[in-house]
Amino acid sequence: MFKNARIKLTAWYLLIIMAISMSFSLVIYRMMTFEMDRFAERQQSRIAHDLENTAFFPAPPRPNNETKFIIFDPAILQETKQRLVIQFLMINATIILIAGGLGYILAGKTLRPIATMLDEQKRFISDASHELRTPLTAIKSSIEVALRDKNITVENAKSVLKENINDVNTLQTLTDQLLELARLEINGNKKLFETVDTQSIVTAAIKRVTPIAKQKNITITEHLCSGIVFGDKHALIDCCVVLLDNAIKYSSKNTTISITAAIRGNDALIEIQDNGIGISPSDISHIFDRFYRADAARNKSKTNGYGLGLSIAKKIAEEHNGKLLVKSVLHNGSTFSLILPLRTNKKST
Repeated sequence: MFKNARIKLTAWYLLIIMAISMSFSLVIYRMMTFEMDRFAERQQSRIAHDLENTAFFPAPPRPNNETKFIIFDPAILQETKQRLVIQFLMINATIILIAGGLGYILAGKTLRPIATMLDEQKRFISDASHELRTPLTAIKSSIEVALRDKNITVENAKSVLKENINDVNTLQTLTDQLLELARLEINGNKKLFETVDTQSIVTAAIKRVTPIAKQKNITITEHLCSGIVFGDKHALIDCCVVLLDNAIKYSSKNTTISITAAIRGNDALIEIQDNGIGISPSDISHIFDRFYRADAARNKSKTNGYGLGLSIAKKIAEEHNGKLLVKSVLHNGSTFSLILPLRTNKKST
């Protein structure tokens, strides 16, 4: 598909360049032939004038006793015009050949981002379909088994319903994350931006993940300093929750997670450090890709998730003109750093 599109785009480039080149060539040719005709006309008038004056007032003899006149030949003028036409055609043919090659290269560069976007979209649809199929298949299978069981009891039916509710909750979590990611990729939500204290963001995020941390007996230590930023408070809390939840998932029981809120220069820094399984160097460049965990990390850990959390966190950071960085050593923990520009207050003069 893209090969045909590239050829068509190149053809359009060539058509435009040909139209411009031929138009300029025609204009230049007309200007040159006009000047040549004007020169020929003036030359003929001058010859006629010289001949007329010579008839009445003979010119003095030259040293070799010969009288010479400049005779204008129209055939030479016509031949010159024909040679100009040939030269312009050769020039335009050269321009078309060069423009064709360069246009093909330019068309490839123009279409490459579109091709990349469509490939990502196809992969996104494929991954989303795969993730949606798993809980749907589980719900369908459990219901079918229950319907075929003629001796099913109320307790068994309730158990099936509980399992189905868990699968539905899983589907709801996935769709919520997909919608959030789509919202962030389209235009974000900057109309909700306000002045926010990073200390309050971190405190709210810790409060939300504390029940999960208690299940693994994980301690969260805080080192907080106020930093005023401009952004969507709820989105920033969600970003910190994603990072804390990620640290809890990949940390062993009875360990400690450290979270720091500080000011570094003109930026507010929120840093989350864990002592978990770490990330291999080959994975670090992909951890912010959508569904990456679903493709790779699922085989390394029994934790739940879809690989969308870090993608959402990165989008939130970018929406706030910030950065989300990661440092990790395999089997030795990871450190995620959320860097946000501080809110600057302009003093009135």
